[in-house]
Amino acid sequence: MIRELGSLNSLSQAKNIIFIGPPGVGKTHLAVAFGVIAARARRGVKFFVAEELLSELILAEVSRRLPQLSSSLSRIDLLIIDELGYGSFSKEASGLFFKLISKRYEKTSTIITSNKPFEEWGEIFNDDVVAAAILDRLLHHCYPFLIQGKSYRLKELMGNKKV
Repeated sequence: MIRELGSLNSLSQAKNIIFIGPPGVGKTHLAVAFGVIAARARRGVKFFVAEELLSELILAEVSRRLPQLSSSLSRIDLLIIDELGYGSFSKEASGLFFKLISKRYEKTSTIITSNKPFEEWGEIFNDDVVAAAILDRLLHHCYPFLIQGKSYRLKELMGNKKV
């Protein structure tokens, strides 16, 4: 499945990819790899850590640039949002995130990495209804990957201590 997604057919079909798993299992690595493949194919790619994206959206709203930013982000072929779930969003930020996902829905592809299973996304967005609406749009055309395992970073650290 990963190799098939590397063919970029998912971008042409505006499909999303969600990587869920504990820290250190390669979620960000996979998301960045897809971004590199897409960029090499001359597709528009933008990478954000979730907290940075929310800061950009809030700043754009305060400075009355939200329509321009939202329009720009909705046209990018592949938007990668990393580390969703390491912090929770305010109601305002959740609403802005929902609007962005809705604007991209069925038009462009989004990759999200998260350490939280879907049933805990209500905690991320501080609103179960908003979380359900976001998940509904993301999962409608999506390849979800639930990754299990131990952290590669910790495995490497433990390997170094044995030497």
